Amino acid sequence: MEPAQSEMSILSNGKGHDLGDDISMPMKSLPEEDQFEDGDGNLAESEEFLPNSEGKKPMRFTDFEGKTSFGMSVFNLGNAIMGSGILGLAYAMANTGILLFLFLLSAVAALSSYSIHLLLKSSGIVGIRAYEQLGYRAFGTPGKMAAGIAITLQNIGAMSSYLYIVKSELPLVIQAFLKADTGTTEWYLNGNYLVVLVSLSVILPLALMKQLGYLGYTSGFSLSCMVFFLIAVIYKKFQVMCPFEEYSFNSTSVHLNSTSAGYHNGHIPAEDEYECAPRMFTINSQTAYTIPILAFAFVCHPEVLPIYTELRNPTKRKMQHVSNISILIMYTMYFLAALFGYLTFYGRVEAELLHTYSQIDPYDTLILCVRVAVLTAVTLTVPIVLFPVRRAILQMLFPNKTFSWLRHVGIALTLLTFINMLVIFAPNILGIFGIIGATSAPCLIFIFPAVFYIRIVPKDEEPMRSTPKILAACFAGLGVLFMIMSLSFIIIDWTTGTSKAGSGH
Repeated sequence: MEPAQSEMSILSNGKGHDLGDDISMPMKSLPEEDQFEDGDGNLAESEEFLPNSEGKKPMRFTDFEGKTSFGMSVFNLGNAIMGSGILGLAYAMANTGILLFLFLLSAVAALSSYSIHLLLKSSGIVGIRAYEQLGYRAFGTPGKMAAGIAITLQNIGAMSSYLYIVKSELPLVIQAFLKADTGTTEWYLNGNYLVVLVSLSVILPLALMKQLGYLGYTSGFSLSCMVFFLIAVIYKKFQVMCPFEEYSFNSTSVHLNSTSAGYHNGHIPAEDEYECAPRMFTINSQTAYTIPILAFAFVCHPEVLPIYTELRNPTKRKMQHVSNISILIMYTMYFLAALFGYLTFYGRVEAELLHTYSQIDPYDTLILCVRVAVLTAVTLTVPIVLFPVRRAILQMLFPNKTFSWLRHVGIALTLLTFINMLVIFAPNILGIFGIIGATSAPCLIFIFPAVFYIRIVPKDEEPMRSTPKILAACFAGLGVLFMIMSLSFIIIDWTTGTSKAGSGH
């Protein structure tokens, strides 16, 4: 799943490491002064991933022969793109209108494809296939730190969104299985207690493993769950009639819904807020969240270079085709999920689409199956996402240290504690999508690929005033503009008190 799958796409070959972490390998095609060297601890980790026979030189990127087929690479990158962001797209469409949403979705998809082109061009010139290493090659240690921090924030945001889904959906699943009254206030129907329980009993033990191993295969299951989710959304559109009636226990369900996903502050929207007709173009206070949500949904850039390395007979053009096809497939899925979700609930769609179905029937069998599948997928995804975050922290804070169980366990506990606190006290998933999508996502999609390209491509090959570098500079400026505008609108939305994010929507 999207940013979060920094490990998943790489693990399809059954190995428990990521080439993106292998930032210490010298490049055979580079002169000595251009080779990137890191500490002994990272070198040891590199050799563990690409084992070499005794007495032989360590394997280099140029020596590594990728064995992943074109089709599997498309699957892997699509898997890296797909994530929890799909659950918020119907809400984004409700606050932009169908035509404006389609335009913004197309723009973000096209810009993502262009940024991958910049990454591939930069990596081809210096023989580097790791995002952080490109940052080091362009700006030295500050560049490496900036890339590492952005990737860390992105993955923390992804983990938070996954655990928020657990907090939101698990109470409804338990309620449906137990056929409990929707007004029940037992602890096992409290999302805050459940997310801590799941973190301690399932996620933490898996996160403490030294290697990911079999967990990498959950990536395929995660993508299958999202396809199942899409099919269910399309099917339910033709079952739910508008205007729909609230479930008979609506008056008592407000409490449960407000504790798990913030159900409209406990009131039913006025008639003028809820129409059974689609809007083509809409601007309101919530429109500011659209670009961050879309940016969050398309982040896959840290995974592009490792997938490129494992591609059979890799060329820049071939990898660009892989990227374009993956983005097109996800673009289609995203639009269909947003369209049919919006056309089912119109103005009453919530920030997390799946939770909206509980307004109709919290015991619906199909939606219950979708909930269970999505819950299983996101729960098993969290430890996979935690691994690259922990490795990025180790590389930034302890670059020359060998493996230590104390650091390994301590960082996992600290991360999970911080993320649980964020999920418990954050008003809703929309705030997570908004802040992460407005900060780290523009950096990874727009700003870093462009500035790395400008710095890495030699001036004798492309002068600063050449068209490609001018376009790259404009691309970076667009990313900065998106970041400033999105953060400004979100902050204004919060401070004015009109935010559904702030009030719990």
